[in-house]
Amino acid sequence: MQKKPRILIITTSAATMTDSDKPTGLWLEELTTPYYAFLDAGAEVTLASIAGGKVPVDPNSVKPRGENDPSVERAMQDRVFQTLIGDTLRFDTLDTTGFDAIMLPGGHGTMFDYPESAELAKLVADFDAAGKVVAAVCHGPAGLVGARRADGTPVVAGRRVAAFTDSEEQAVGLADAVPFLLTTRLKKLGAVIEAGPDFEPFAIRDGNLVTGQNPASAEPIAKLVFEALDEAKGA
Repeated sequence: MQKKPRILIITTSAATMTDSDKPTGLWLEELTTPYYAFLDAGAEVTLASIAGGKVPVDPNSVKPRGENDPSVERAMQDRVFQTLIGDTLRFDTLDTTGFDAIMLPGGHGTMFDYPESAELAKLVADFDAAGKVVAAVCHGPAGLVGARRADGTPVVAGRRVAAFTDSEEQAVGLADAVPFLLTTRLKKLGAVIEAGPDFEPFAIRDGNLVTGQNPASAEPIAKLVFEALDEAKGA
């Protein structure tokens, strides 16, 4: 019997933007779309967060019932999911050795706590070094900026990466609210940034590294994760 892939999803725990009371958090679709894609394909999914406890959801990512992405609508009625998101484990309390992939959904909250987590940077680097799948979407690649290879070079150096673009950040009016512009930072770290049109689906895979540009990219990124998992299994 084939072993189910084990995927660890780690969300932000930042509920407000630093030095302000402006609410932020997880962009819900960027969690729910891959979460259900993974589950429906038979994967074993574990949901955790940076600090543990209730995952803060960006209020702008949830519309009145009936007006959301199908995965968000499904999550609204899913008691199991609501229980999970209401009380997550802190990711660095888990034994991560048995996981085949990590997934970092976005939301502006990630810009405030992902880059500050040395534990997350180490986990990303360890997974990458082991050839395990590392996936991130939209602002999720903020969790890649601190990750370093054994020789000290950034994990993203020389790798094709997609992330929320500077022009998208300008378009949503939050370029001055975030601590840094994500694609600018990734470029400085040596990443080869690739992008599609603003707010259109765009996801790419560079070996075991899978990244997506924006919320609309959450669906294609899930497909690329399975493609990478299948390739790793056959290696």
